[in-house]
Amino acid sequence: MTTLATWSLRLVLVAAGAVLIGLLIGQLWVIVWPVLLGVILATVLRPPVAWLIRRGLPPAPAALLVVAGALGVLVLIGVLLAPSVVGQADEIAAGASAGLQQIQTWLSGPPFNLGEGQIGAALNSITGQLQASASAIASGVLVTVGAVASGLLNAVLAIVLAFFFVKDGPRFLPWLHRVAGQRAGRHLEEVLRRAWRGLGGFIRAQALVSLVDAVFIGIGLVIVGVPLALPLAVLTFFGGFIPIVGALVAGAAAVLVALVTKGLTSALIVLGIIILVQQIEGNVLQPLLQSRSLGLHAVVVLLAVTAGGSLYGIAGAFLAVPVAAVAAEVLRYLGEQIDRRSGAAGAADPDRAAPDAESVTV
Repeated sequence: MTTLATWSLRLVLVAAGAVLIGLLIGQLWVIVWPVLLGVILATVLRPPVAWLIRRGLPPAPAALLVVAGALGVLVLIGVLLAPSVVGQADEIAAGASAGLQQIQTWLSGPPFNLGEGQIGAALNSITGQLQASASAIASGVLVTVGAVASGLLNAVLAIVLAFFFVKDGPRFLPWLHRVAGQRAGRHLEEVLRRAWRGLGGFIRAQALVSLVDAVFIGIGLVIVGVPLALPLAVLTFFGGFIPIVGALVAGAAAVLVALVTKGLTSALIVLGIIILVQQIEGNVLQPLLQSRSLGLHAVVVLLAVTAGGSLYGIAGAFLAVPVAAVAAEVLRYLGEQIDRRSGAAGAADPDRAAPDAESVTV
């Protein structure tokens, strides 16, 4: 009973600390979100910056060149997608209208046998509800506009922070080492170095997996003749960075576009292509690539995405797996330190850990 009471008190204190940290993150989310997004961007942009620095270019011009190049690529993607979306919008609208007419015809026949008057009454009822909720819809639109503006501001701030992270990245760990002191600093530096490597490995592996998904699904959409094949492929690529949920949403969008423009047969073909590509990804690519970079079970990934999405929405779902990967690195390091103190063989010693090659070079 004494042992149980002791551990219960410890668990209560740990839970209270976790709740306080969560409340603090919620209050400072406007700062935490762009910082975390900037760190994720820095993991992608840092390797080319380090390569330019090793070729003799100063850190500031190298970081500016890489960040500007990445922004140029995003702008180029937008420029390429805009004509496709605008040019095929009429086709999608016509397909959606035809699809609604088919649904109305289907409801009028067996087994529902709904008359034209009943369907019209239902449509009038829906229209009346929308008109009665006009003020709520208008306020929702204003909230959405504010959210978009806030998102643009966070994106700009994240890009600026990513520039400083990729420019001065190797200076942060020695600075933290000095601030934390010799005893705690060596552990903090080693943990952050491992977390950085794990996060970078996850982002690169997920980018490769998402690229393969986008390419094959895009090719399938082009073969079937579905409109907006290129925008849907790009949506699949970016959706892949939210494991499980992102692929589901992107796939549903592709099937819906195929359904309203090409009919049920084409939609089923697109669904089969998406399921086939997802099976190849889940059984071949992810175990081959992400197991080396993360070492997280699929259940842990799913629970992390669910928890992140329920707590912080889309941003939480996007950050869930990187945060879980960093937490796993911290837990592995703590386990190694426990093994080292208990005399277990093969445990890592931060005092003897090899310095990061990039920080030495820079």
